Parts: sequence; C-alpha cells; structure tokens
Amino acid sequence: MSALGVAGTCCRLRAGGRLPSAAVRKPSSRGLHVAARHAAKEHYEVLVLGGGTGGISMSARMKRRVGAANVAVVEPSETHYYQPLWTLVGAGAKRLAASARPTEQVMPQGVEWIKCRVARLDPDKNCVWLENNTKISYKYLIIALGISLHYEKIKGLPEGFHHPKIGSNYSVHTVEKTWRALQDFKEGNAIFTFPNTPVKCAGAPQKIMYLSEAYWRKTGKRSKANIMFNTSLGVIFGVKKYADALLEIIKERNITVNYRRNLIEVRADKQEAVFENLDKPGVTEVHQYEILHVTPPMGPPDVLINSPVSDEAGWVDVDTQTLQHKKYPNVFGIGDCTNLPTSKTAAAIAAQSGVLDKTISMVMKNQLPTKKYDGYTSCPLVTGYNKVILAEFDYAAQPLETFPIDQGKERVTMYHMKADVMPLLYWNGLLK
Repeated sequence: MSALGVAGTCCRLRAGGRLPSAAVRKPSSRGLHVAARHAAKEHYEVLVLGGGTGGISMSARMKRRVGAANVAVVEPSETHYYQPLWTLVGAGAKRLAASARPTEQVMPQGVEWIKCRVARLDPDKNCVWLENNTKISYKYLIIALGISLHYEKIKGLPEGFHHPKIGSNYSVHTVEKTWRALQDFKEGNAIFTFPNTPVKCAGAPQKIMYLSEAYWRKTGKRSKANIMFNTSLGVIFGVKKYADALLEIIKERNITVNYRRNLIEVRADKQEAVFENLDKPGVTEVHQYEILHVTPPMGPPDVLINSPVSDEAGWVDVDTQTLQHKKYPNVFGIGDCTNLPTSKTAAAIAAQSGVLDKTISMVMKNQLPTKKYDGYTSCPLVTGYNKVILAEFDYAAQPLETFPIDQGKERVTMYHMKADVMPLLYWNGLLK
C-alpha cells in the first residue's frame, strides 16, 4: 500500500483551503486524537513518514511503546483508502466509498498528524525537512512512504483517461471508469496490461480481467470479446503452484496471454494501444481496443530517489529479515517503499509490522533484533464474482499457506474472505 492518495501540495486541503503554518491538523469536534496545539513539536522519539497501511499500523504500535505524545505521522492526504477493494470497485461489486475513511479517523488517538509532505531526509543529522521548510528531528525514523504511480510515463496518459473505454483500478480517479467501460463494452478487443516495473499487488492486473470475463458471460457478451493479457513478465505469476492454476483458468476461458509486452502509448482518440516487444528492442505492436485496463508504471516516491536512505534504484535499503536500515541503525522501512524482495501487498505489510515492532523494541533496548521476516505475502487472486485462489508465499516463492486445504483451487469461501472479512480486519485490526 502506498501513502494513499497524496494529491496536492504541502499543507493544502483538497477543498483549496490552507492549514495554519504549523502544518498540523486541528482536533475534530468529536474529540478525536489530541488537544489543540499551536505547532508540531520539533522533535519526536518516533517519526513515521507516510500515513498508509504501514505508517498507520506502525504508529499504533509505537504509541504503545513510547506514548502517543512521542509519536508523529507525516502524511498530506485527508483520506485513507483500503486499496485492495478497488479490484472489486472496478468490477462493480463494491462501491468506492466503502474503501475510504478520513485520515483523522484512522490516525491513532493522541498521535500527532503533521499534514504535510516530506521534502528531504537527513539521516546523518537525525532529521527530515518538510515542504513548508520545517525541520523535524527524531530518535527513531520509520519510512512508510509507499509507491508512486507514473501514468505519465505512458505516452498519451493521463489525459487519455478523459476518453471512454479506458480505466485503471490503481487510482481513485480512474477506478470507476473501469466499471463504466466494462458495462459499455459491445464487441472487440479487451486488453489488460502489466507494466515493466515493480508494482503493488502484482495479481491485480489480471484479477480485473477474470472479473470482466465473468461479467460478459453473465450479460451475454462473452462471445464478442477477445480478451488479451499483455504482460511485461515472462510468466503469468511468480509462484509455480498458483501459476499452473491460473494457466488452467486462462485456457478454460479462452484468454490470450502475450508475454514480454509493455504498454508504451495510448491513442485514446483512436482506441489504440501501442506495446513494445521487450524481447525485440525497437519492435512495437498496435492493438485496437474496445476496453483497455491500464496498470501504470510504478516507482519509489521522488523524495527517496537519490536519498541517503535508498539503494541505487530509490527504494529504502533495509535488512530483509529485520527491516532495519543497512546503514542507519535508528532508521527502519516497511511496505512498498522498501527494497524487500517480496510482493508489495497489504498482507505483506501486516506480517512486516509485527517483525518491525519487535525489531524496534530490541533496538530501543540496545539489543540485537532476533525476530525475522520470511518474506510472507498474500495475494487473493479473484477469478470471478464468487471465486478466489488465495496465494500465500515467502521470499523463495514457495507456498506458505494458512489453511489446511489446497489453496491452489478456486473457492467461494476465499472470495468472501477477500470481499467481506479482510476489509473488516483491515479497519478494525491491522490499522489498530
């Protein structure tokens, strides 16, 4: 999960108003969080960058360790989204509003919310600079800044989204367009893409494809749809057990998979998508589409690129087992912004948060961390409106399953867990 909808500039409200120069939220009339303050403090024992899944869950844990008044979260967005639900929103099975909560409601009570963007990290001096030129120092820093979407790296986007027949479940601004395009489909190519970059929830680009196929079967349009999955990868899924199951479904449902194809341009006015063949540099293919679902290129947030805390690619450079920074012992990372070699999912963050809590606890006691993260992540592969293959695996891409059943098979129970149980666990468990 990313820092969740951080549109807008530092300290600017979505409605266009501005906060006081202190860049801190005011308390609500319901008495949430803390008493009114005139300014954010200049120093916190634990400073958390990012108010997404990782940031909120870790701030709740740190509140219990050091007290709410000693923890602050830097997050510019007014709204927190449970993004795994957007797969179902794009397919018309859930409403977008069900995925959203005001950030103020998910912020742990008493923890300081600094409503601003981070401009620069200075771990050598144990401080960060915000975009309003405020300096905040810390004893311990948790980086949970998520992953950035880069629609603009595809020629013709994001302006192409103003046209019909094109959507993307990865953005709050375009997910409902997917559902409209799905409903408006008449006949022709239905193209679903996977970019040539790391992505969050690597199963999501094909989940919407299976849901679309099911919807068109239900509405009598399936015979008029030529469904194509154009993926930059050389495999359908990184874990063989689940890949084999998905390939069976793809065969049964007559879906075409074109491997090593990367979307580089959208000509929305002509309903054309241009793909490069990654195995033949310079060779491109143009496909006409009746519906196009775009998974955008993604990368680390700009503030992390060329930062002292990041590796050469811009991801926070942490130990794969303890999540402690490799160079700065009082700096830690969690979630999509890190270089942990596992899938970037909310389930991975849930597992990481428990390990990181123990790591920081040991570091605070001047002891070596002992609890180790094994790379656990989970991806509920939605294959229909009541079917899910629950993929769970570790760093070695080996199944690491929870239930005493074959999770390589489509199951109705797993769908209800994905659609109904997991959101409840998220809002009422993980974030708290």
